[in-house]
Amino acid sequence: MKNYKIAIVGASGMVGRTFLKVLEEYNPNAEYTLFASARSAGTSVKFFGKDYIIKELTENSFDEGFDIALFSAGGSTSEKFAPIAAAHGCVVIDNSSAWRMDPEVPLVVPEVNPHAIAGYKTKGIIANPNCSTIQAMVALKPLDVKYKIKRVVYSTYQAVSGAGLAGYNDLKNGIEGQPPKKFPHPIFSNCLPHIDVFEENGYTKEEMKMVNETRKILERDDMKITATTVRVPVFDAHSESINVEFENPYDLDECKALLASSEGIVLQDDPKNNVYPMAVTAAGTNPVYVGRLRRDFSVENGLNMWVVADNIRKGAATNAVQIALKLIEMWEGK
Repeated sequence: MKNYKIAIVGASGMVGRTFLKVLEEYNPNAEYTLFASARSAGTSVKFFGKDYIIKELTENSFDEGFDIALFSAGGSTSEKFAPIAAAHGCVVIDNSSAWRMDPEVPLVVPEVNPHAIAGYKTKGIIANPNCSTIQAMVALKPLDVKYKIKRVVYSTYQAVSGAGLAGYNDLKNGIEGQPPKKFPHPIFSNCLPHIDVFEENGYTKEEMKMVNETRKILERDDMKITATTVRVPVFDAHSESINVEFENPYDLDECKALLASSEGIVLQDDPKNNVYPMAVTAAGTNPVYVGRLRRDFSVENGLNMWVVADNIRKGAATNAVQIALKLIEMWEGK
């Protein structure tokens, strides 16, 4: 196997640091270079037991040649530097929202649509979906294949780490009575039905991301979807109530068996013994946890489910690393 050259862009941020942890766990055969803004350049991080100095990201950073670059440095940085990296033959896996809805850029969850990865050849960029979308896709894909989804209702309960370090600090400091700096209202002992900006249609940008990204990933432009996304006073891991209506009849036990046998899913569905997915147990892990499966008796072929995953891991860093590994497998002919 070739020794691949991988760049980490945004290595000093919350997702960037998690890139490093996940790469240590998966341990691909690669050598690494770490980049960040001028503010973080020169700082040292421990990675694979060695000290790495973070370099400043510039327009010449990709001149030395990389095979893959994992980006998590914000949309404006991705818009500027991803095409530069791609022009040097580097495949960019981007965690921002900059490229997700570009029709020439694949939007990938490896367990769901790995075939889409080959689309990187058009622009040299692969987009990592929104954190709340990723975990929903892992749970919904096997059900869509088996029963064909007619309609989805998303209600999310999203951790403050999804808003970065500033969101994390708003909850931590709010516990001590300090006013918020990131959120428009206190998040401690509160729930905010407001993630990202409000759009003309009354939905937030986060809600519309879930709608549009679901359709693109599942290749179902006609799917009926609505979403309400809520920020809750939880540090790590997003929880989602997903209501699904199928075109075809289903058997509940068959649904559970299907999900339990699907890649990337851990079924936790024993409510009599208080076993169901929770943020505190999902945090720091890579799978998507699914439980509370029950029939929705208000519609024909309706199903309720509860889906939880670590938003910084599977919702960001882990998914990107898994895309990189699939890409390498493709190059190796596996």
